Amino acid sequence: MKKFFLKSMGCKSNQFEGQIVAEKLVDAGYKEVKKLEDADFYILNSCSVTHKSDNEAMYLLRHAHSLGLKTILTGCIAQIEKEKLLEEPFIDYVYGNEDKFEIARLLKEDEKFVVRDLMGAEKFCKVTLNDTTKTRISLKIQDGCDNRCAYCIIPYGRGKSRWAESDFIVNEINRYSEAGYKEVVLTGIHIGLWGEGNILPLLKEIEERTSIPRYRLGSLNPHEITPELLDFLQTSEKFCPHFHLSLQSACNKTLKRMNRHYTVEYYLDQIEDIVSRFEKPFLGSDIIAGFCGETEEDFTTTVENLKRSKLSQIHTFPYSIRKGTIAEKLDGHLPDKVKEERAGIIKQISAEKFNLFVQENIGREEEVLIEKRLSKRGKYKGVTRNYLTVELDEGEFNSLKKVVLSKENILW
Repeated sequence: MKKFFLKSMGCKSNQFEGQIVAEKLVDAGYKEVKKLEDADFYILNSCSVTHKSDNEAMYLLRHAHSLGLKTILTGCIAQIEKEKLLEEPFIDYVYGNEDKFEIARLLKEDEKFVVRDLMGAEKFCKVTLNDTTKTRISLKIQDGCDNRCAYCIIPYGRGKSRWAESDFIVNEINRYSEAGYKEVVLTGIHIGLWGEGNILPLLKEIEERTSIPRYRLGSLNPHEITPELLDFLQTSEKFCPHFHLSLQSACNKTLKRMNRHYTVEYYLDQIEDIVSRFEKPFLGSDIIAGFCGETEEDFTTTVENLKRSKLSQIHTFPYSIRKGTIAEKLDGHLPDKVKEERAGIIKQISAEKFNLFVQENIGREEEVLIEKRLSKRGKYKGVTRNYLTVELDEGEFNSLKKVVLSKENILW
C-alpha cells in the first residue's frame, strides 16, 4: 500500500481542498501517514500569496526529496508557475488547482504534469468532504476572483469568479448537520462575489432550509457588507457574529495605489455600524505593511486609523512583490527591514486590540461549541459564536454549552 504525507498551506479554501485530496487518496487505496519519514509521496498543496510562502514551499519540497520521497506540488504555485517547476530536481509531479482532486488517477497513469487553464473556467468545481470527526467544517462555496488588486497574484492561480448553486450548498450543509456537525464556515477565494456579488439570498436559504445550528462567514470586502445584509444577519438565529474584513490598508492614498475601491472613512463607519448592531462581534481584518510607495506619513495615518477603529484583531504581513502583478512595476518599493518593522508595529496594535476585546467579554454568557478534550489536563476546549477560544473544566465533545466568560477560561 502506497503511503502519503500531505501538507496544505494558506487559506481555509486550500485547507478544505487538502482534506478532500486526502480523502480521495484514501478511497483509492492509499494510506495517509502522520510522519514524513513513513511516506512514499509528499504532497504539498501550496499557497502563493507572498514570496515567503513560495520560499517555504520550495524548502519543504527539497526536504521531502532529500528523504527519498516522491514529491507532488499542487495548489496556487503549481497553477501559476506551471511546467517550469518540473525543471527543479526536487519536484516530481505538478498538478493544478482543480487537477489535485484526480491525483490518484494521475499517479496511476504516471502523468507528471497536468495544469488546466482556469482563466477561462466557467463552472464551479463541486467537491465534497465526508470526514465526520470534527465539530466545525468548512464548505467552499466560491472560487476565483474578478478583482485586480495591484498586489495580488491569486486570480492567476484561481481563475475568474464562479460559485456553487444554492441547492448544492444547502444540501451539503444539511448533510454535515445530519452527520453531527454543529457549525459550518462558508469559505472561498472571494465569497462576496457569490451570486454576482450578492450573497444575501444564499444566507436566507441557509437560514430557512438548513438544520445546522451555526454558520460563519469567510472574508468579505467592506463594500460587500451592505445595510441589507446586516439587517438580515441581525435577526439570524444561525449566524455567528464574526466578521473578517479584507481592508489591506488604513490610508486612502495607499488604498488607491492598491486598486481597492473604498475609503478608510467608509469602512470605519461600517465597523461602527456592525458594533452597534451586534453584541460584542468579533471584527478581524487583513493589513499589508509597507506597500510600495507607502511613506512614513502614510504609515502613520494607517497606525492612527487602526488604533481608533473598533477592530478586534489584525492579521498583518509585510508587502511581498508578486511577479506579474500591477504593483511589481510601481515605484517606491521599500526595504524588507522597513516592511518588517511596520508589520511589527501593527502586530502590537493587534495584540492590544485583542486584549481589549477579551476584557470586554469577561462576565458575558456565550454559547460555546466544545471541539476538543485536552487529554493532558482533562479539560475541554471550545469556541464561542464571537470567535473566542474557551477552556472548560467539564463538557461533552461536539456539544453546545452556555458559559460565563472569565479571565480564567478565555484562552489568548
